[in-house]
Amino acid sequence: MSSRSDVADWRTGSVRQCASLCDTCIYHPGNRAHLAPGRVQEITQAAIEAKGHVVCHTTIGIPTPAICAGFARHPIGAARSLALRLVRAGAARLQLITPPKGH
Repeated sequence: MSSRSDVADWRTGSVRQCASLCDTCIYHPGNRAHLAPGRVQEITQAAIEAKGHVVCHTTIGIPTPAICAGFARHPIGAARSLALRLVRAGAARLQLITPPKGH
């Protein structure tokens, strides 16, 4: 995984996650991100199947990308995400971040 999308900082033993939904989060009710119908479900299902996560779009391309707070709230997504499972198992520490503005 490239450092641009790696939500883990193995030097500190932490996994970054947004503490709250960003203003245009795909998991807000409605369609603030103007995605095609069914796209959120496709994104979520692909992450679940890969045992991965959805990176908050406002953190893509910055040095500290983070798991989307909306995905982290998804009961199946949170249960299947390897990064979040490592946190629950105590192998990594959860680092909550405030999503950047303006993306």
